[in-house]
Amino acid sequence: MSSADLALVQPYLTPLAVAVRHEIERPNRRIDAVYFMDAGIASVVAVQPDETQVEVGLIGPEGMTGSAVLLGGDQSPHATYIQVAGEAQWIKADQLRKAMRASDSLRALLLKYVQTFMVQTTHTAIANARAQIDRRLARWILMAHDRTGDKTLPLTHEFLALMLGVRRPGVTEALQSLKGQKLIETGRNQIRVLSRNGIEKMAGASYGVPEKEYRRLIG
Repeated sequence: MSSADLALVQPYLTPLAVAVRHEIERPNRRIDAVYFMDAGIASVVAVQPDETQVEVGLIGPEGMTGSAVLLGGDQSPHATYIQVAGEAQWIKADQLRKAMRASDSLRALLLKYVQTFMVQTTHTAIANARAQIDRRLARWILMAHDRTGDKTLPLTHEFLALMLGVRRPGVTEALQSLKGQKLIETGRNQIRVLSRNGIEKMAGASYGVPEKEYRRLIG
């Protein structure tokens, strides 16, 4: 973001420590604020009428919540909440809209991010439809590692089941598969990355396209 564009939004940004499960967006409710993540991970979750939830996207320090706002809307059928605790800066949605109207370059940059996020959600759908659970877990670990920079990821079986769209026994089986290949270690509510290269090989083609698109558009 250029210094001129930053000057448009910076006076309206409020820093906030965000705990696990901190709610950012509720399904089909007006989005009043947009969050720029400084640390931690926000999870975008599709919620079905029977309350079944499946994660469709991750947002870390590379991005922001509120894609619907950037596209001219004011709500989404999805939920967004914090999955890995961290810090964020939030801005009122109306203030961000005002800044986007004032700067074509700011609007273009934020829409580029929306494109990268849409590519990510598309490839999550492909992975969920085509990849085995251990490959999907490997992909998710890589995506989380990209956003935290920490080899130890604080994750419960409940969250992993949500992320992968499977039941908890499937999560246990996938964890054991990666652990048996000495790619990860598991502890109480956490995963530790032992071999990033090995996990990338396990993930295969399910990982990499959204990351390449982000580098192409944003850097």
